[in-house]
Amino acid sequence: MTSNAMSTKLDVRVSSQADALDRFEAAWHLASGRSPPAPLAVLSFADLPLLLSTLTPARWKLLQQLQKSGPVSIYALAKALGRDYKNVHTDVVRLLELGLIERSQDALVRVTWDAVRTELRLRD
Repeated sequence: MTSNAMSTKLDVRVSSQADALDRFEAAWHLASGRSPPAPLAVLSFADLPLLLSTLTPARWKLLQQLQKSGPVSIYALAKALGRDYKNVHTDVVRLLELGLIERSQDALVRVTWDAVRTELRLRD
């Protein structure tokens, strides 16, 4: 992403199912033309162990590499990371499922976020 591109943020949360209602309310406000009370780019996990097992240090490095390099093939990404293609492919598939990265029509993968902000709630 170039320096003059708009900054985009993803909120990653550990929260209960009630948090989903907050996101629905935000979408409802947006659909009705009002400003949403919270960001719409939100990824929620049921608990911290699930978050940490999903967004591993290797996957975090993968996201950082994609941010640095821009759109690349999985092969080029694995080579840049110095990792096995199969393991990088597995990580890419999971990150695609979560919406943390995107794949273009020409099979290149890219990250669309400049920042990932986390929120860990101790109680609802």
